[in-house]
Amino acid sequence: MGVDLGTAYIVLVVLDEMFQPIAGEYQFAQVVRDGLVVDFIGAIDILIGMKKRLEDRIGMELNHAATGYPPGVPLTEVRATAHVLDAAGLFCSGQIAEPVAANKVIGLHDGAIVDVGGGTTGIAIIKDDKVIYTADEPTGGTHFSLVIAGAHGISFEAAEDLKKDPAQQQRLFPVVRPVMEKVSNIVTKHLEGKEVFQIKLVGGTASFPGMAEVMQEYTGILTSIPSRPLFVTPLGIAMHDVQ
Repeated sequence: MGVDLGTAYIVLVVLDEMFQPIAGEYQFAQVVRDGLVVDFIGAIDILIGMKKRLEDRIGMELNHAATGYPPGVPLTEVRATAHVLDAAGLFCSGQIAEPVAANKVIGLHDGAIVDVGGGTTGIAIIKDDKVIYTADEPTGGTHFSLVIAGAHGISFEAAEDLKKDPAQQQRLFPVVRPVMEKVSNIVTKHLEGKEVFQIKLVGGTASFPGMAEVMQEYTGILTSIPSRPLFVTPLGIAMHDVQ
């Protein structure tokens, strides 16, 4: 089992012994900010509810899971994430940097994994199947919602709903493009001087239309997005849960 405590979503996935997904659930939540748990009790309550619903669905008890963290988060905050799992009745079997977890699914041999989450963008550079560099900086999907809210004079919650509406995304693209460019600038800075010839974008924010094109235009590096990018990192986290 993998638990991804994100800035915008908490995602749970359950894999079988062959690492194939058999169940999952995700829920919007604002209990984490820039990789740090800011609402400990809220995170526990949401996780308990999600765990119970999954147990009811698959007919078995879930008692352990791995979790992830953005690279560069202080050790005390990494431990806090594990404490959330423990308090929700899940023994924390391991913790893994989020972009490194994503590469367990993607299997990139050489290149960069860029995990654009709700609050932060995580980067892992892979060389000859080994992670040689990781970094993480603020800016992600939450910032998309903030600029949409400001541009349209609406609440953050309304902007979040608007952002996720496929019928509105083309119209919103010019509004959020500056945030895409900021994310691309962050990535460019961390890839400078390093031999990277392809970028794989993951995370829920990566699914916004035009994200890959802006990243490729800005960095000059071939960029692509796998299917269902929101779930790539949680799947990789679950693969780290080896008992």
